[in-house]
Amino acid sequence: MKHTVCLVPGDGIGPEVAHAAQRVIDASGVDIEWITLPAGAAAVETHGEVLPEETVRAIEAHRVALKGPVTTPIGGGFTSVNVGLRKRLNLYAAVRPVRSMPGVKTRFDDVDLVVVRENTEGLYSGLENEITAGVVQSLKIATRTACERIARYAFNYAHERGRKRVTVFHKANILKKSDGLFLACAREVHEAIAPDVEYEELIIDNGCMQLVRDPTRFDIVLMENLYGDIVSDLCAGLVGGLGVVPGANIGDGCAVFEAVHGSAPDIAGKNLANPLALIMSGVMMLNHLHEREAASRIREAYDAVLREANPKEITRDIGGAGGTEDFAEAIVRRL
Repeated sequence: MKHTVCLVPGDGIGPEVAHAAQRVIDASGVDIEWITLPAGAAAVETHGEVLPEETVRAIEAHRVALKGPVTTPIGGGFTSVNVGLRKRLNLYAAVRPVRSMPGVKTRFDDVDLVVVRENTEGLYSGLENEITAGVVQSLKIATRTACERIARYAFNYAHERGRKRVTVFHKANILKKSDGLFLACAREVHEAIAPDVEYEELIIDNGCMQLVRDPTRFDIVLMENLYGDIVSDLCAGLVGGLGVVPGANIGDGCAVFEAVHGSAPDIAGKNLANPLALIMSGVMMLNHLHEREAASRIREAYDAVLREANPKEITRDIGGAGGTEDFAEAIVRRL
């Protein structure tokens, strides 16, 4: 079957890792027509905006995209492209699988968990105002619709992937209304559609402590938007960092698969960036497109490269001396 996929290279190292991921996916034999689209700081120069309408319309039409990292200014400047895409396309579920990778040495072994994050509201609704000089207010939004929707996604994911437990991280002891609603919806959905899946709740500060003590006790971790953004990066640190963790943003109509690391402008164009996170995100994309055999072959190929740990084939961030293209070439050879 032929697929049309929107490719958004992004900023900084984005074009390099996007090219590497595209090369690996094409080598798997899947028939893909790639449509390259602008977004991020680079798009401002050519289109006058960070998220051109043509990019949004193309993803809406073709329903799937692979996206490299984009620049987001801190404390000012243009708004986040990632947040904009999630809102425009209603990509309500952020999914971040985190697993121990062969050959990547960390403090922990056998980590295999999935962070499921509500992606459209909470403090990321961006409703802020200055009440008076020196006093700023941010509003945290929680709706029953969004809370039920993300809980349903998490429990359905558990059934589809054979996962046994869903743990909800919350702060309902303090945020009794917003996080209280999130908990209530998770409990109701659990009872309604997945009573066979184990269910637990942890106050988020305790949950973070438990994660760094023994991450192997967790399976699926479900949380609201801000918590999920922070905890997913914490979990990435358990297995080697953002360079070895994929990500997906899923909605009912569209899905955008992305590397969750930054655009690293300091090493852009130097053939130093690790392309693995975007390649892994491409594997998630292939599974989404029901190209599971090709996805499995790519996963086995990059696992083999990591396991063999030839310094000439892997990048410096994971102990090698190779470049972006060397890593991609090593995976392609094994395919």
